[in-house]
Amino acid sequence: MRTLQQIAAGVRDGALDPVRLVEDALTRAADAADLNAIVHLDIEGARKAAAAHDRTGALAGVPVLVKEIVEVEGLPYRCGSASMDEIGQQDADVVRRLRAAGAVVIGLSHTHEFAYGCTGTSNRVGPCRNPHDPSRMTGGSSSGSAAAVAAGVVPLAIGTDTAGSVRIPAALCGVVGFKPSYNTLPTDRVFPLSQSLDHVGVLTRTAADAAYALNALADLEFADAHNPRLGVVTNAEYLQLSPTVRRAWTAALDRLDTVEVQLPDWSQSFTTAANLQGPEAVANHRGRRYDRYQPDVQQRLREAAEVQPTDYRRAKEQAVTITAELDAVLEDVDAVLTPTVLTTAPPLTAADVDVRRQLLNNTRLANLTRHAAVSLPIPADGLPVGLQVIAASNEQAAAVACWIEDQR
Repeated sequence: MRTLQQIAAGVRDGALDPVRLVEDALTRAADAADLNAIVHLDIEGARKAAAAHDRTGALAGVPVLVKEIVEVEGLPYRCGSASMDEIGQQDADVVRRLRAAGAVVIGLSHTHEFAYGCTGTSNRVGPCRNPHDPSRMTGGSSSGSAAAVAAGVVPLAIGTDTAGSVRIPAALCGVVGFKPSYNTLPTDRVFPLSQSLDHVGVLTRTAADAAYALNALADLEFADAHNPRLGVVTNAEYLQLSPTVRRAWTAALDRLDTVEVQLPDWSQSFTTAANLQGPEAVANHRGRRYDRYQPDVQQRLREAAEVQPTDYRRAKEQAVTITAELDAVLEDVDAVLTPTVLTTAPPLTAADVDVRRQLLNNTRLANLTRHAAVSLPIPADGLPVGLQVIAASNEQAAAVACWIEDQR
């Protein structure tokens, strides 16, 4: 299986044909249609871009999917909602960066409606299905991006992450999800959920590919890590694991040299993030017709409307304190490790209220503090399990993630 770097190098030197790469991706997309990971396949546009490709760029010829809340000129802009039926008027900046680096956008990937959910089950076209077991969730909200990479449709997909929406589906689908630090990849013309917490990230097959993609899109320079000092979370709330996840987590730690660390108070961090997200989400949906939204998203907005202005103002103050606390932890270690998700992929029929806490539990902190965070797949018995790396910078997160990947 070629890396992103190998694909791009092959296109640049003439060994690989961008037209063939796109045709193969379109074939794989058709073969994986039952997963519902792709909501719009731009066959004509992708073929035209591949045929006109100039064979340049760090991502030359790489087929890519873009999460459907990210605006792409000329493609449907619906955010997974029956309440929207628009056409993208211009490319979001992250899409312009993809094209400038030589990537070929082949279509749009499934999102939980308006990115306001962590299961990937609510969308105008139905739920996204996990490639490892189609009766199970992908996680969300970047559901289709994770599922398509896991199914081998594309080697790179763009997602967004407000409370874990890149890392959760990455963990449940067995791929890498990299949420870089705040505003590394711009959020312009990305439908907002919570401007204080929204991040744009990438999903790939390996940590090395994720680092390469971010370097191409954000001009970041990554160095190798050498025997990094790794902190392992001890807060009990982060370790309420299902038996399968606990076995995989324990085995992964057994291969690493770690020290114990205490993260900021879980309850305060979780509540603070929720009190920031809620009022901002309500403001972003003001004037829209909720009656055509998915029932769970309607309910989430009703609950968000109950957050008081004083709670929102207090959350903004507390976020500064909690960020400083995590900064202090990261002064003593190169990265902090946690399980990404407490459980493996739940059944599609599982009640939303029962699984949301299990999926969101460990990922919200890094959005609140805006630190870089990566979910890596680790060996597991059965369904995929993810290990989360939280670091002070994109460079540090990438170096540690790649180092851990190399230890397997």
